[in-house]
Amino acid sequence: MKLLALETSTLLGGVAIADESEGLIAESRLSIRTTFSERLMTEIDHVMKQSGISLENIDVFAVSIGPGSFTGLRIGLSTVKGFAFATGRPVVSVPSLEAFAWNFPYCCHPVCTLLDARKKEVYAAVFLWKDDGFIRIIEEVPISIPKLMENLASLSLPLNIGGEGGLSSKKILFAGEGASLYRDQIIDSMPDRAVFAPPEKIAPSPANVALLGMKKASRGEFSDPVGLVPFYIRRSEAENKKHG
Repeated sequence: MKLLALETSTLLGGVAIADESEGLIAESRLSIRTTFSERLMTEIDHVMKQSGISLENIDVFAVSIGPGSFTGLRIGLSTVKGFAFATGRPVVSVPSLEAFAWNFPYCCHPVCTLLDARKKEVYAAVFLWKDDGFIRIIEEVPISIPKLMENLASLSLPLNIGGEGGLSSKKILFAGEGASLYRDQIIDSMPDRAVFAPPEKIAPSPANVALLGMKKASRGEFSDPVGLVPFYIRRSEAENKKHG
């Protein structure tokens, strides 16, 4: 089973191709300062040509579903829908912040992935490695940094998940553009517990979208491309104006 994955939730998006037996075949990442609509199809074509794979060879399409950039998510999803309708192949959707957490497999600390949501908020989720994968301990949410710090300070975990003392005794790994933007506030709130991912791990990886997409496809967890919509969490500015 071959899979084509798109990650367009942040400016550092990209494309990946994976095979169920061979693993990752190709990955391309690029910082989009223009729009994804101008570069994404060119990049997909480049990756497929370089890997010697055509669209007809792809068995399933995976897309990073959000939260993240409203425009980027729409473009990524519409591209995957177009491929699905043209080929009749199925689609799997992958939560962006979960794919992001997979930058840090086997991490002994809880992983807090943060994307800039603007309006002095971040899109945040917290994951903890258990057995052979991540479990969510805080669901995706748009939230201010002070409120997030408050939630983290008060959160406790069952001992069989979080270990002795639960989350309150653990360091927390913060990653993403939101972590960079609000680093000083995070350090002020938890100076002895906050650790930060390196710059090269600042965004979700297309390869991780492919990895999680392959897991979902092998379990038959496909999405209906007709009804599939981005996981925005909150309404866009245009929707806010429309609804008053």
